[in-house]
Amino acid sequence: MVLTAGQVSDYKGAELIVAQFPRAKHLLADRGYDANWFRDALREKGIEPCIPPKKNRKIQIEYDKKLYRQRHKVENMFGRLKDWRRIATRYDRCAHTFFSAICIAAFVIWWI
Repeated sequence: MVLTAGQVSDYKGAELIVAQFPRAKHLLADRGYDANWFRDALREKGIEPCIPPKKNRKIQIEYDKKLYRQRHKVENMFGRLKDWRRIATRYDRCAHTFFSAICIAAFVIWWI
């Protein structure tokens, strides 16, 4: 896992870890990850991207809308993490402390 600064765009953060992605059939992502290089990198690893195209894309790319609906499970997890005030407000200044708080919260949410 990589923690990036808040102002870093989604696909620039993905550029740091795309080489380390595990084997998977699909990758579900939001419009923030819509970039040709990212889609190509995923296909090279044998992962089929399920990313809706940005509205301003000249040629709209098709994606599996039925599969994309499953992305709500990830969004629900982020919502549950943000129930923790310390995480929602980025209370911790140091990245390693903030990351540790996320890990603890995720573990507690998973355990319950």
